[in-house]
Amino acid sequence: MQQLLVDTGVEEFVVNGRGGLRFNPGDPNLYHRFFEAGDELAALDEDLSRRLADLGPDAGTGTPAALTLLADYDRRVKELLGRIFGPENDFDRILEGVNLAGAGANGRRVAENLIDALAPVLRAGAQRTLRTTAETAVAEADAARAARGPGADGEAQ
Repeated sequence: MQQLLVDTGVEEFVVNGRGGLRFNPGDPNLYHRFFEAGDELAALDEDLSRRLADLGPDAGTGTPAALTLLADYDRRVKELLGRIFGPENDFDRILEGVNLAGAGANGRRVAENLIDALAPVLRAGAQRTLRTTAETAVAEADAARAARGPGADGEAQ
């Protein structure tokens, strides 16, 4: 069997020195899925906050109902991330089972910290893709002009 190797731009990012996350940071489809998911993530956050508030003041003490809500949030956010980055990226494995509803040392949800870490990588990848696309278009236009020869575009001979 023959092999066909295609450069897809996929890179691997080591998360917290352990789990590997693989994706192409310059993929426009991934970029759109990621940034369009912001509304869905915000809705999940609001739903969690509302449901925890509905449990009353005991929700913060680790009641079984509150812990169930946190586990459900974790599952739903990881499913969303799987749809964005593809099923080969198992965020439970990548984050070593850390619940995305948990708080980081900075007091923010782990999900927020993850999104904040990924956003600049995707923005830089999109900029790289746009720059490369523009440079290629200019080079192709220059080559086409050169192939037509002098005076083809109304240039002085």
